[in-house]
Amino acid sequence: MSSRQEPQPDLAEAGAGEDAAKEALAGNVRRLRLARGMSLRDLADATGSSKGLLSQVERGLANPTLGVLTRISEALDVTLHELVRSPLLAPEVVSGDWGDLAEIDDVAVRTLFTSFERRRLEISESAVPADHPSSKSSHGRGSVEYAYVLDGSVVVASNGWSVALSRGDGLRFSAEFEHVYTGGRHGARLLTVVAFTDD
Repeated sequence: MSSRQEPQPDLAEAGAGEDAAKEALAGNVRRLRLARGMSLRDLADATGSSKGLLSQVERGLANPTLGVLTRISEALDVTLHELVRSPLLAPEVVSGDWGDLAEIDDVAVRTLFTSFERRRLEISESAVPADHPSSKSSHGRGSVEYAYVLDGSVVVASNGWSVALSRGDGLRFSAEFEHVYTGGRHGARLLTVVAFTDD
């Protein structure tokens, strides 16, 4: 009877990933601690951890437990993700060819950038046809939307108000209520940014 060989993990690659995570954690803890004017002793008192352990964390030598990481993140008032995230070292380029496109009720939308860090945001470019409304949308409690008209004109309506915008105009409004964009006589191209809450 033959048995199927399971693929073995690349130990070198796994080790490199662990080292990168330790390095990111070390740099983030030290940077956040110093930004808050805290000494290692202050952080030790706030987390119930030893000063020696925290020193090892900041030098990338320790493997702290989830409990320790949680207490550190609470003491520094950040999420666990912010504590372990690696900095963006290289620029991220989005091609201008409208390749990654979603069509929703004839409105063409592509997401340019999305961030799931503590202050989450989403940046999109949209093309709204002439005299055509977009789907009604809302983005949750506390969310704020920013719109900038790249070309054409559009009417934005939500919660009992409406605003007409032309090329070069910008708008900021609460996105927790349903809102709709209606293209003007020649349609519109928009850049929108939605800033979400931590919830």
